[in-house]
Amino acid sequence: MYHRNLLKSMAFSVALFVACLGVSADDEETDDLPIPEPVRVESQHKGTFGGRRIDYQVVVSNMLLKNEAGDVYASAVTTAYTADKGQNRPVTFVFNGGPGSSSVWLHMGLVGPKRVVVPSDAGDAGHAPYRLEANPEALLDISDIVMIDPIGTGYSRLAGKGKPEDVYGLAEDARTVAHIIREWTRKNNRWNTPIYIMGESYGTTRAAAILPYLEDGPEPLRVNGLILISQALDYTGSTPTHDNLVSYVTFLPTMAATAWYHGKVDKSRDLKEYLEEVRAFTLDEYLPALFRGSSLPSEEFDRIATKLAGYIGLDVAYVKRANLRVLGGRFIKELLRDKGLVTGRLDSRYLIDEIDDTADGPRFDAADASFSGAYSAALHHYLRNELGVDWDEPYYISGPEVGREWEWVRDPQGYYEPEYVNTAPDLAQSMRFNKSLKVMVASGYYDMVTPFFDAEYTFWRHGIDMSRVTMTYYEAGHMMYVNHPSLTAVAEDIREFITAK
Repeated sequence: MYHRNLLKSMAFSVALFVACLGVSADDEETDDLPIPEPVRVESQHKGTFGGRRIDYQVVVSNMLLKNEAGDVYASAVTTAYTADKGQNRPVTFVFNGGPGSSSVWLHMGLVGPKRVVVPSDAGDAGHAPYRLEANPEALLDISDIVMIDPIGTGYSRLAGKGKPEDVYGLAEDARTVAHIIREWTRKNNRWNTPIYIMGESYGTTRAAAILPYLEDGPEPLRVNGLILISQALDYTGSTPTHDNLVSYVTFLPTMAATAWYHGKVDKSRDLKEYLEEVRAFTLDEYLPALFRGSSLPSEEFDRIATKLAGYIGLDVAYVKRANLRVLGGRFIKELLRDKGLVTGRLDSRYLIDEIDDTADGPRFDAADASFSGAYSAALHHYLRNELGVDWDEPYYISGPEVGREWEWVRDPQGYYEPEYVNTAPDLAQSMRFNKSLKVMVASGYYDMVTPFFDAEYTFWRHGIDMSRVTMTYYEAGHMMYVNHPSLTAVAEDIREFITAK
């Protein structure tokens, strides 16, 4: 593969791994990838978090992961924030999603001691220099934090005998990240510490999938709680395609919230009160109408179309032409088409003016276009200038090899019929195995990628014990923490979740 050939090249191998990470070149003539030497960059810091002054240590280091045969297959790099408060202090393992994303978003937006400042009102973040400031909402007053960059992201790479098929898949990734968590626990002697896992987007898919690998086997680790940011456990409700009837239902309340935000419906009503009405319409009227399909009487079709158009701010003629089935990707293009604007998917508060105003869907994501550059620049600056990580190796915000090599299901046995990704049953089973496991689900009202009503639908229908689930909501999108009031709110909710008895 391209990446493996690149790693084997003399310039990259010698200049990068030997000079920067101390890689041995003893196996130059084999097909094995270089194996980095152990590397550790440590620094001491102070900060105020949750109103408490905390002295903390930051360690950016790698660990070599070995397979059952004892061969190295990857080098995983973590960034650990620890305070000297004893071995019983909670530790929260944190990762983003993708698959193929590094931990940059949660690192520089929510849980890290420094955050990049972007406009709370969904304005464009502009250009460098971006402002980094102390993040008093970081969790260091109540928990140590370990940021994990899965293999192929950040500085984490395949190594030794590692091959893409060892890590780039749903099950393979879950097994590998569980391996990272267990090895960090071993190296730092934290076996008797409360363990929390925080994932965002696909990171929530992963968080549920790793539970069997952590809590079972020869060295079980029992997890205290999951913090799911913009959950994506069951992709049935977050995949807006014409063959997926459920998605019209799960996306409708987010469409209504988006129409409310942009003034396409009456904003005199409170958003939460408005969405309760939309939920009732969605379940009691819209869903039965969709199931009736072409058997729905014409007068009932007209009535549902009128109400649906009223809730989501579109012309009733458009809703009728769509046969009551408005796709999420088309909605964000259609809502403000008269102004030549498109709303964001990650956060539908954001707007972008695209060239083609007649297209049926957007070419760019308005939210991603606004703030992704700020997060990338801030993370690179922070690692090098404040943490002293001066490695020349690229830090992949999004791992290029992961996307090329990823396979959701590998070598299925016997008859296999494609289906939506779904790790909700893993969570349901784990909550029965681990009777103390609790879950927090944080959702943004304006998230058009993992809609908040899908979170409710997912947790209602998979046999999950809802008495141990906390659902929270914020007036922002997928990365709700880009909105400062939502950052404060979600951080407070996480603190309450971790510290609750």
